[in-house]
Amino acid sequence: MINLTFSKKNPPIGGFISCCITGVEFQWGNETQLVLDDSVSLITSQSISRHVARVNPAMNLYPMHILQRTQVDHWLSQASLISYGGSIKPVLQQLNAALAPAHCLVPPLQTVADYEMFAALYCSKDWQKISESDEAPVHVLRWYNSVLTKVSGFLDSLTKDLRAASQAAATATSTSSEEEEEKASTSAGGPSGTKRGSAASGGKGTSKREEGGKFVDLPDAKEGEVVVRFPPEASGYLHIGHAKAALLNQHYQQLFKGKLIMRFDDTNPAKEDAHFEQMILDDLKLLQVKPDRFTHTSDYFDLMLEMCEKLIKNGDAFVDDTDAETMKAEREERKESRNRNNSVEKNLSMWEEMKKGSALGQQCAVRAKIDMGSNNGCMRDPAIYRCKPETHVRTGNKYKVYPTYDFACPIVDSIEGVTHSLRTTEYHDRDEQFFWFLEKMSLRKLHIYEYSRLNMNNTVLSKRKLTWFVEQGLVDGWDDPRFPTVRGIIRRGMTVEGLKDFIIAQGSSRSVVNMEWDKIWSFNKKVIDASAPRYVALEKDTLVPVNVVGVKLEATTAQKHPKDPSIGTKTVWVGPKVLIEQVDAEELKEGENATFINWGNLKIIKLNRDNGKVVSVDAEPNLSNTDYKKTLKLTWLVDAASAPLTPVVVVYFDHLITKSVLGKDEDFKNFIGRDTRHEVAMVGDDELKTLKVGDIIQLQRKGFFRVDEQYVDSSLSGCKSSPIVLFSVPDGHSKDSGAAAAAAASTAKKAQAASIKEVAQSAKGKQAEKSPQDESRPIVVSGADAIVEIHLKIKEQGDKIRQLKAEKADKNVVMSEVAVLKDLKASFSSKAGVEWTPDINMDQFKTPASGGNKDVSELHQRVVNQGNNVRNLKANKADKATVTAAVNDLLALKKDFKAATGVEWKPDIDVSRLGVDDGGTTAPSAAATVSSPQADNDPLSVHNQIVDQGNVVRNLKSKKASKDDVSAAVNILLELKKQFKAVSGLEWVPSIDVSKFSSSTQAAASASVATPVSDVAAAATTVNSTSVPAPVAANSDGLSLHNKIVEQGNVVRNLKSNKAEKSIIKDAVDVLLQLKKEFRICTNIEWKPDMDISQFGASPAVNPDAATAADSGNQFDELNAKVKAQGDKVRQLKSSGADKSIVKSEVDVLLQYKQEFKNVFGVDWKPDMKNPSLSGATSVAPPKQAQPKETKKQPKKEEPKMADGKKQTRLGLEIAKEENLSEWYSQVITKSEMIEYYSVSGCYILRPWSYAIWDFIKDFFDREIKKLGVENSYFPIFVSRDALEKEKAHIADFSPEVAWVTRSGSSEMAEPVAIRPTSETVMYPSFAKWIQSHRDLPLRLNQWNNVVRWEFKQPTPFLRTREFLWQEGHTAFATQAEATEEVYQILDLYGRVYEELLAIPVIKGKKTEKEKFAGGDFTTTTEAYIAGSGRGIQGATSHHLGQNFSRMMDIVFEDPNTQEKQYVYQNSWGITTRTIGVMVMVHGDDKGLVLPPRVACVQAIIMPVGITVKVSEEDKKSLHDACQALAKELNEGGIRTRADFRDNVTPAWKFNHWELKGVPLRLEVGPREVASGQVFVVRRDTGEKQALERSSIVSGISALLSTIQQDMLDHARKVLNTHTTLVSSWSSFCSTLDEGHLILSPFCGIEDCEDRIKKESARDQDCEAGAPSMGAKSLCIPFQQPQPLPAGSLCIHPQCGQLAQYYCLFGRSY
Repeated sequence: MINLTFSKKNPPIGGFISCCITGVEFQWGNETQLVLDDSVSLITSQSISRHVARVNPAMNLYPMHILQRTQVDHWLSQASLISYGGSIKPVLQQLNAALAPAHCLVPPLQTVADYEMFAALYCSKDWQKISESDEAPVHVLRWYNSVLTKVSGFLDSLTKDLRAASQAAATATSTSSEEEEEKASTSAGGPSGTKRGSAASGGKGTSKREEGGKFVDLPDAKEGEVVVRFPPEASGYLHIGHAKAALLNQHYQQLFKGKLIMRFDDTNPAKEDAHFEQMILDDLKLLQVKPDRFTHTSDYFDLMLEMCEKLIKNGDAFVDDTDAETMKAEREERKESRNRNNSVEKNLSMWEEMKKGSALGQQCAVRAKIDMGSNNGCMRDPAIYRCKPETHVRTGNKYKVYPTYDFACPIVDSIEGVTHSLRTTEYHDRDEQFFWFLEKMSLRKLHIYEYSRLNMNNTVLSKRKLTWFVEQGLVDGWDDPRFPTVRGIIRRGMTVEGLKDFIIAQGSSRSVVNMEWDKIWSFNKKVIDASAPRYVALEKDTLVPVNVVGVKLEATTAQKHPKDPSIGTKTVWVGPKVLIEQVDAEELKEGENATFINWGNLKIIKLNRDNGKVVSVDAEPNLSNTDYKKTLKLTWLVDAASAPLTPVVVVYFDHLITKSVLGKDEDFKNFIGRDTRHEVAMVGDDELKTLKVGDIIQLQRKGFFRVDEQYVDSSLSGCKSSPIVLFSVPDGHSKDSGAAAAAAASTAKKAQAASIKEVAQSAKGKQAEKSPQDESRPIVVSGADAIVEIHLKIKEQGDKIRQLKAEKADKNVVMSEVAVLKDLKASFSSKAGVEWTPDINMDQFKTPASGGNKDVSELHQRVVNQGNNVRNLKANKADKATVTAAVNDLLALKKDFKAATGVEWKPDIDVSRLGVDDGGTTAPSAAATVSSPQADNDPLSVHNQIVDQGNVVRNLKSKKASKDDVSAAVNILLELKKQFKAVSGLEWVPSIDVSKFSSSTQAAASASVATPVSDVAAAATTVNSTSVPAPVAANSDGLSLHNKIVEQGNVVRNLKSNKAEKSIIKDAVDVLLQLKKEFRICTNIEWKPDMDISQFGASPAVNPDAATAADSGNQFDELNAKVKAQGDKVRQLKSSGADKSIVKSEVDVLLQYKQEFKNVFGVDWKPDMKNPSLSGATSVAPPKQAQPKETKKQPKKEEPKMADGKKQTRLGLEIAKEENLSEWYSQVITKSEMIEYYSVSGCYILRPWSYAIWDFIKDFFDREIKKLGVENSYFPIFVSRDALEKEKAHIADFSPEVAWVTRSGSSEMAEPVAIRPTSETVMYPSFAKWIQSHRDLPLRLNQWNNVVRWEFKQPTPFLRTREFLWQEGHTAFATQAEATEEVYQILDLYGRVYEELLAIPVIKGKKTEKEKFAGGDFTTTTEAYIAGSGRGIQGATSHHLGQNFSRMMDIVFEDPNTQEKQYVYQNSWGITTRTIGVMVMVHGDDKGLVLPPRVACVQAIIMPVGITVKVSEEDKKSLHDACQALAKELNEGGIRTRADFRDNVTPAWKFNHWELKGVPLRLEVGPREVASGQVFVVRRDTGEKQALERSSIVSGISALLSTIQQDMLDHARKVLNTHTTLVSSWSSFCSTLDEGHLILSPFCGIEDCEDRIKKESARDQDCEAGAPSMGAKSLCIPFQQPQPLPAGSLCIHPQCGQLAQYYCLFGRSY
């Protein structure tokens, strides 16, 4: 049942109507909400209507076709705008245009779009006024009254109060676009019905609407009575998200002349910091936010203690000692706590323990007793008090218990008199809890208003994450200019005014969006642009002198701001030698003027170059020339001792986060920008020395900058002056304003960094001078004490660096200390075997007590088992809640593992190194000494040496050590692995079970060191049961393949560690993948490193399940046969067209059989499964255990696999053509790289792969029409209004689609111009001018161009787009016979394009009178057929226009015989890029495109194959050369060929890639083919494979391509013929149409009859998945009639009764 509630205060009329129509039950309550699950609720009328319609698909209120859904969503968004007070007039214009030809918004049926838009108008005060006037749009009014008639019964059922509330809500949000002032109106949510206003008491006054975003008025808000609050937590600095909250609260405080409370939420003593409190208060001053009152939540701690005890005594709360993880799991499972029904006395007793802070109390929490079965997770007994015996910054140690924010917030809000609590939408689910607390504690109620949080791209706004940046030293501090803190962005150059303007522009909207930083900076630019003085600075390293003859050194003045003299003037020095930048010098031209800003024009005499680079310039003044329009503008500085330059350091910044928007589960630490600060040294004019910190200026031609450090002249205390440091201020337009400078700075920065490193290295002296051998050897560890000592040094060094930064120490000093810190961390990593982190658990490095690792091992195994459980659930398509619960359990286990060991759990983690082995014998710790590979007969000891050496290798790589050092370390590692194999008989792998190597040697050693007798006995027992086994001989294919996989995996790892060539590694990986594939085929399960291999290697002599295997085999045969038989039955029913209900019932039986199979064998049934008894196994899959946590791994089905066993990379198609044609089509054209979607709806980017097809069509057609005497030309894209008005009869067909240009820049155009929908009106006035005599005829012109038809009717790439490419031919003739002859000539060419190039058969014919081109005498057409949808599609048309346009445009010529003026006869004809879409739909299959060879830009793709590890480098090169020679020969032979030599992907991936792109032939060439003189060829259209002789390859391929072209045409023609049916009865007509056929039927030709056929042949059900159900449309009157029309034949429509004139082709059409 749907959990749906509608608000009585603000009834959602649209949602109400939708529910009434669909019969969905709902109830009236306090708020509108549709609860879908624990985390998702719908709260708007539009979203609820959409959901209700989707769960009732039979009613077709939300159509199936994705394009129709797009239209519905568009109108729902428009309805939402009106509902929230948006202007109604622009929407009415859209509505009127859309409803002019239709009775509903998304034909053919009314949808939720109609009901929601109706509801928006019904509740709109503006619409009520408009509808009562004469200004109401006629089509909107007609539609509105129609819908009103239909839903009036539902509206009448509303109570009087509900109708009044809906009108009150309308009044509250309605705004008139013609009114400048907002009038007070009835409250949207208050039961009292009081008036509200923003200027006068009682709401009678008016106030001017504040510019900016939309601010929704607060419910029950009265002037002078509104109280709002801003409650930050003092755990960090304010960021811009907090700024929005503060300014939003202040907005409503000022709007209603109310009060603003500044409250510090200090409920968490661990996070509260007095320093941060002061910083927040300072930030509020910066923002000019002035609260009326300052409070702390801690002011009310005593009161909240009383409130909590009251809840406990009333039975509304209980004390729970359940641990946090269990509590979380129980809440997710909706399971009540065992303490929920404790007595009041017990709860109070436990509460007293909490208040004391005792050990028992610290395990407890107080929970509100609300509703554990609630769909809202926040209502499932939330915690309200926790025991935290920590020191509070204000209350000290007075309290041991602290309230949660969710408990404290409603209490303090109510007590402090808050009337409106503004909260972000993320708190929505907690609102119900908020009011529950108020009710239970009998506190005053208040209003909650939600607004969206501010999300900015390329950053994080979490205080926890920002704190991490500060602690890691990645930023200068909380005021770092890259930080989103208020102080950070102000230091970057943001003004308070600009920030406030940006926040105000966002308003109080609830729409959650991610914003680019450009937007906030563009607001700031508007502020600083008007006041920032202009100065000049040039890059220091790129200066070029300009020698100006005849000029003396002198000082002039110029305005600091060109548009505001009040900002003042500055001194500008001119002289005989000035400096410019190199980039400007290169742009100068000798003999031309260049404008030197603030000086004038100088004429360039000579450019002096050295090695092609300008090194100096000679110029002369030309100041009398004031023509600055076309000159190069330069910034410059004088070079003179009397005008000293100012040293400048300009700093550019990049984002700290490299990814725009982080996913929910993505770790921000993986996207840290490491090089985000770039410095550029410059010199500037002398005036820069007067600037102070905080000044914002503009460096001319470089952008805006803020002074971060002012210039300091040299003094007695310092011999050197300090440059002025300027931070680049983004302007919101040029995202990379500092890109060029940053690039220039990068080289200097690298050099600087290198010098710092050298300084640090030299400071170490001899200690730093290690040989490669010393560097690569494992570091000798001296024990846990050494590790702890390094840990303490790291913390001390980190504190030292932070102190230096806080004191603004010299950068070089800081960097040298950072280098020391890095060395310490590297030393820690090499000694401890793990990376150092601030929260690392140092207890793990202490030698644990005996038996300590047993728990760790068990925990490790539980993690592994739970991971398998999660994968099985996903593979079995379990419901979301079940999977989520399992994932949470897995995360909890991993957390427990980290708590127990101090390290993160990883699949290949070696638990033996975290303590002691399972047998109790002490295992080597992480500090085991490994000096060099020593001969050792103990496998466990060698194993530990391998692990240590692996850490050494990883550390070297992470530090980017030299290749020699890494190679030396890798060689030691490989030697250790060889030693391990020698002593154990097994290859070493990371997941190896080392417990089996607890040998007798160890036991003896343990006994000799004063080991108790009992321990010796236990060790001896362990030895006897776990002695090192000899390698197990495989007695089954599964075990044999398993061993081969392990061995090949080791080969791959060795190759990678030895830095082998990519091709060699790739070959080894291919072998490994093939082995895994064979394993999967053999065993029906995926191979995993930690899988139980005993099921494949059990000896029959000792196998206790032998009998079971036989029984299992019999059961397998029985169930397998049942599934196959039922599957055959279902297929038979489908092929015979059986009733859907019958098919469905049989499918249910089939699914039941498959589930039965899965229950028995533990895996999904597959057609090619083998009987387990034949391979000696007892089951198809690993046996299921009694306990779920011990379940063996099932085949993983999270992602489909490719043929070579690799995960599918989403390269291939994800849906079959017959399942959903529209989705299949969308995937084909994008994944084959034909189309890229564009930001303007209905417009698309044609990528080279598709444009090449258009090129082939264009070349063919252009060549053929030129044979007919047609010439190419080009006419403008714009059409004047007068030209369109001339041909109203013609343009009526296009008027809804015409796009108009109405603005030029920011100015309205005096006369709008249209963008051509077609070119008759553009070309024919010129025809009239050019044609005077019969000698000027025929005039035959064609143009290849684009046209724009601004339609929004199911836009589909290629098939129906707003802009498309085409050719349009326009010709004029003296006689009708000549013109008519050309019409058919062109139509034949169009037919050849489709059949000869695209291999698509077409039906040629004439359009009916109804379907012909507007303004033409007749239209001929080519019609194709799309089998996937059962619809026809118009291919190309050729029109005879007669004299209609020549009379309109006065195109006449003088008849040579009569000397009288005659009107010419005209034609027009065109073919578009639609051809490409038709080709895709006709030939494409489930693998992707299938290109006809004649239009394929690549006809053959050559694939080198058969390269394995055994192939030598010489053979590889030989194969490569052979492939290149083959490609060259084929290309020279006229066959368009490429060779794919990529080595970063597998051959299977490449096969799939080129199949998806539709290349007709794949040529596989390997060493065997080269040796045998053959080429292996695979056809794309059929998949057939054959070998061709290399010697005759060109002729063989050419012949095969011709065969493919013909076969594709023949196949398509067969499909067309079998789906074109001759029908003479109306009953057969409709049924045949529903089968997806084209129909040839007798037809009278009358337009009204054609309309009736289309209307009455429409069906309720869709004719294809995702396509609208439509009636039959006349496609054409075929020139080739199927048979002579029998005498007396009547029209196909039963009510027509007229004689038929011909057979007409009908069908559903695009």
